[in-house]
Amino acid sequence: MSENTSKSTLTVGEVAKRSGIAVSAVHYYESKGLIEGWRTAGNQRRYHRAVLRRIAIIKIAQRAGIPLAVIQDALEGLPHDRVPNARDWRLFTDGWKDMLEERIVALTQLRDQLTSCIGCGCLSLTECPLRNPDDQLGQVGSGPRRLESRR
Repeated sequence: MSENTSKSTLTVGEVAKRSGIAVSAVHYYESKGLIEGWRTAGNQRRYHRAVLRRIAIIKIAQRAGIPLAVIQDALEGLPHDRVPNARDWRLFTDGWKDMLEERIVALTQLRDQLTSCIGCGCLSLTECPLRNPDDQLGQVGSGPRRLESRR
């Protein structure tokens, strides 16, 4: 990439400061292909200003629990020198909604079922979807069935 004017580019320190992440995180995101920069003739890293919006998207997605690999897939077709727009954001969120909904359902079930399991100790309840969802040994009885069968 050619070096742009200093008003349209940012140093790694400026990216870190403006986005609220550590310089090491900027380098990490770049190593994972989430953001892109280039080196000047003086061997200094530079980034398009659009990188700030990309990092904002990454941070929001991470906060929602979306894995970096999924974020990377979503950002893959987006040029690094263009600020994502509302249409881009809809494409990201449409792809993430189902995954987040599944996670919400699973966490709600975990929350609701957790109190009935705490304190039991057997981990072999007939209905225990937390530790043993397809419990075959629970049909034989509660407790450590495999240990008892070895005796």
